[in-house]
Amino acid sequence: MEQEVDRLVKKVWDKYQHVPASKRLLVAVSGIPGSGKTTLAAKVSSRINEKHVQQSPGTANSNLLSAFIPMDGFHLSRTQLDAMPDPDSAHARRGAAFTFNGDSFLSLVKKLRDPICPETSTLYAPSFDHAIKDPVENDIAIAASVRIVIFEGNYCSLDKEPWKEAAALMDELWFVDVDFDVARKRLVYRHVKAGIAKDEEEAGKRADENDLINGKEIVESRLDVHELIKSQEDKEWAPEQQGFGDAKDTET
Repeated sequence: MEQEVDRLVKKVWDKYQHVPASKRLLVAVSGIPGSGKTTLAAKVSSRINEKHVQQSPGTANSNLLSAFIPMDGFHLSRTQLDAMPDPDSAHARRGAAFTFNGDSFLSLVKKLRDPICPETSTLYAPSFDHAIKDPVENDIAIAASVRIVIFEGNYCSLDKEPWKEAAALMDELWFVDVDFDVARKRLVYRHVKAGIAKDEEEAGKRADENDLINGKEIVESRLDVHELIKSQEDKEWAPEQQGFGDAKDTET
């Protein structure tokens, strides 16, 4: 992963040098659940900020160059899922495209496309609290000083509205490709660790009946992307899984 991170950071940094001061550079990283897209996107954003601080000593955290925005915050709340025609199915399929607020995601992307001017105020994105299993509104600040935004999420390159319209507003679309068997192993571990499933059997059922069904749609309805990145079966792509596979050791 490190070589890919270094290459992509350089690509974004070089591209940013040609972005007018009134605009932002928007990058969207997508992939199926368990692909490692969150790890990659977070690392790229963090490295860009490290590079910015190195080149501009004394830079405060409030003036960082890059913001990392996970799509998790755009999950519909459990209350909203309860209000759907088939709430049981909605909860069981949480993570499918219809269980996200795609219009809210598109609205934020459009706002980030507005020109930056002296009166530009801080924008806010939602986060996701895994303890309460619901989004937290206006939790991620995107100051006017933020000139690079790295989004990540399952549907950032989906060829369906409103995701398609949001994708068209991005400067770069990246897709993290992974073997479904590798993704399944990661998801089983993640679901057990997060308490979503009580054991590996239940976690595997959830992966097969929800995550990987979503993954099939994500792959089959993918837009053309600028970068197709291969996720390998190693701990750098799933750092939380160190030691997984050992029977004694028994979150996108």
